[in-house]
Amino acid sequence: MQIPGPDTRVVELRVHGILGATGDELTDSVASVDVAGDGVGRIMRPADRLRRPVPGPVLSTGDRSVPRIVEGYVWGGMTSGGLAKATWALLFPFALANMAHWMLPPVRSGNPISRALATTLRALLRLSALLLTMLFVAQLTVVSLDLVAAQCLSPGAACLEFVPDAVRSADVLRSSVALLPIALIILLMHRLSTVSWQVSAPKTDKPQHSARAPMLPGANVVSDPDTPALRALHVIAALATVAMLALGGPFLTTADPRWILAAALIGVCVIGTIALDDPARMYPDGKEKVLRTLFSRTSRRALITTAALLLASVALLPGSLVGPLPGSGPTIDAITSTLVIACVAVAVLLTPATLLARSTWKSCPPPLRPWAGGWMSAPVLMFACMLGAGFGAGLAFTVRQTLVVDDAPGSSGPELPEAFNDVTVFWGATAVLLALAAVIGIPLMLLKRWRTARTDDDSSIPDEIALLHAGRPEDQRAAANAWKWAALQRRYSHVAILVTAGVLAISTAVTVIVRTIDLPPLMDTGWLVAIGVASLAALAAGLLRMVFRAAGKKDTARYLGVLCDLVLFWPREAHPVVPPCYALKVIPELADRATEHLADPNTRVVLVGHSQGSLLAAVATARLLDSLPEADRERVGLVTAGSQLQWAYPRAFPGVVPHTSLRDLAGTLGGRWRSLCRGTDPLGGAVTTWNRQVYDGMLIGVGFRADGTEGPLPAATRGPTGALVLGGDHWLPDPQRGPFACRRWVPGVLGHSDYPGDPEWDRAVAMAAGLETPVRGATLPLRPQTPTPAQAPAVPSAPKASQLTAQGGDGGSLTDSVEELTHAADEPEPAQDDEVVPETAPEPKDAKSRPKPSVLPEITEPRGRRAPWERALALGTGER
Repeated sequence: MQIPGPDTRVVELRVHGILGATGDELTDSVASVDVAGDGVGRIMRPADRLRRPVPGPVLSTGDRSVPRIVEGYVWGGMTSGGLAKATWALLFPFALANMAHWMLPPVRSGNPISRALATTLRALLRLSALLLTMLFVAQLTVVSLDLVAAQCLSPGAACLEFVPDAVRSADVLRSSVALLPIALIILLMHRLSTVSWQVSAPKTDKPQHSARAPMLPGANVVSDPDTPALRALHVIAALATVAMLALGGPFLTTADPRWILAAALIGVCVIGTIALDDPARMYPDGKEKVLRTLFSRTSRRALITTAALLLASVALLPGSLVGPLPGSGPTIDAITSTLVIACVAVAVLLTPATLLARSTWKSCPPPLRPWAGGWMSAPVLMFACMLGAGFGAGLAFTVRQTLVVDDAPGSSGPELPEAFNDVTVFWGATAVLLALAAVIGIPLMLLKRWRTARTDDDSSIPDEIALLHAGRPEDQRAAANAWKWAALQRRYSHVAILVTAGVLAISTAVTVIVRTIDLPPLMDTGWLVAIGVASLAALAAGLLRMVFRAAGKKDTARYLGVLCDLVLFWPREAHPVVPPCYALKVIPELADRATEHLADPNTRVVLVGHSQGSLLAAVATARLLDSLPEADRERVGLVTAGSQLQWAYPRAFPGVVPHTSLRDLAGTLGGRWRSLCRGTDPLGGAVTTWNRQVYDGMLIGVGFRADGTEGPLPAATRGPTGALVLGGDHWLPDPQRGPFACRRWVPGVLGHSDYPGDPEWDRAVAMAAGLETPVRGATLPLRPQTPTPAQAPAVPSAPKASQLTAQGGDGGSLTDSVEELTHAADEPEPAQDDEVVPETAPEPKDAKSRPKPSVLPEITEPRGRRAPWERALALGTGER
């Protein structure tokens, strides 16, 4: 580690999480201004009253103060704001299908079966995404061409009576007007899929394969050169699907050359989508060279032009537009059936793929292993497909119900294909099952919480909470409940996805049974259809209403942007028709900004990420370390706060952020990765440690070591503001201790918010910058380890020099000895007026009442207070 000199300074580069943040919030200042960036990705600093950038507060590192510059990277504008970005929520099923690709388990490169399964799974995911696009366009075509043009506007129809008969009798006009919005939607999809954020940083992506487990986290989060070809195939398939539906459907036997051309284009799209693998940034060879030649820019333009001309011919020569179109039902049935088969195939093939990949994580403890054994891609894909099918069907039923209002009495109105009834049965069964789960699950949870609240007392407070809030019983009780529910949310959040997938699977089975088997008259499913229609209409209307509200209201836009924040981190791989990936812009620009600061040899850069920003900061740090010389790597640090880098991302995306990559990153940083965590935070948790427990008054555990290994760690040290530092994790008291002089203090349980307000923030930044190291120490015991005053012999008072004082420049003071602090942890609270105070021995008259300390000292380890694995032979002999 380089020794800091007199000119050393620290640059703290912050990255916010979901829900976005303003520059003032991110830099923790009353005003901020842009100092770099392009207006989309904004780098901001605190500002004075004249809107001039100013450095941040100095960084206290024990016995000295170091100048600090605070900068914040604001990227929230990439995912929310305005009508255009609000409509991105309509593409949420597409983004989920794309995210399912990144949730596949890692591949064992030396196992040919594992490689074959991975290739097949990626092909099936791309096929499912293509079918999802085709289904979406087909449902819109049914609404526009079938319901409105062919049925509602047909001659003599008692629907939309204000339309003149001249328009009703012109089939070409009706078909052209009906197909024009479909063509515009497909054009918008193509334009959206071509939009990418302009990166204001040198291009340094290295060849990586997105199926290969990276050495550092997120090394394979790069753009795929095959995305343009995949985008063209989706556009061609969408145009051909519209033509196929209008010409009679896929099962029609006809010699119409247009139908043959539409079938040929769909076949080319299916085969090309399956054949295109995802060699992200790999040099093409063999099959990749042939495919890229076949789907070159000239070939893609020729195919898209052919598909567009085919759609124009259908609009100009529509055929008969009287009554329901015969191709609507077969087209929807064919696409839906193939989509269900593809989802089932993915679920089946994922089982052996996860078993083969198990060797990559079997050494991890169970709480760190991938969710559902690495099988989470299947339920996410199923949820995406069913959500996309439900939105299209809900829109169709909403439009039909609107048209039925104007029908003449006794008229049945426009009719939807039979395939839409299957969707209503599916969503009706889903709504009923989810309602049953809620009716059963919610009372059980409330009952459990009520019983826990009745039985909880001071003795039931976990040792870790009692140790963290030693001497503060009120804070212990306030934190205990929040710790419990936050742990439940982190532990069982993926169970909700699995339960939803199970409900969807049961609903699919019910739909297949209703469609293929003639049920007895007593088993009428009309009520199920009615519930499904109401659910679909509510789904479509609710989503559209949220989009329009988000376009005009900033708060609604930010909350809707949460969906984009979560799913748009991933580049386009399985589905190209998704909004641009913000990670491809944020990560290289963060690394480039850090490189600019590191050009000064006296500067140390600490990347700080909160929540989702912790993933961005970690990947940017990994990229930065991979590009810097060895001497400059020692001037880079990482701080994560409220992070999901242990309990969520490695478990949901084991092929992108595996546990081993986090271990390698921690070893590369050599102890300069600090993580701020609270047990009350339901979204964030520990990052570098696990298997924590309190033993003999000490917090011990297992975690990442500075040498790049993992194993048992020394006992946690007590920071000057009460935080327990175990390995790289700083466990913050929540509620905070304090208030402290000259420091911002936030009362109450904070959970996932306001991490910069904790006084431990500056200490973690100083450690990440290599300017301070945690002192070897021990935590305060839960109970006194020395004789009580009544039992202990009279001894002279300790000299004044033996009393310990708080260090770290926090402005607090401490005048109590360690023994007095220990006794303070066991002092009972004052009794309330209605409580009976037990009789106790009177205190001596000369006893002086001392105020409770607001700061716990950082103490050196007492003799004999060592972790059990450090006692060597003592465990095997005297302590048995």
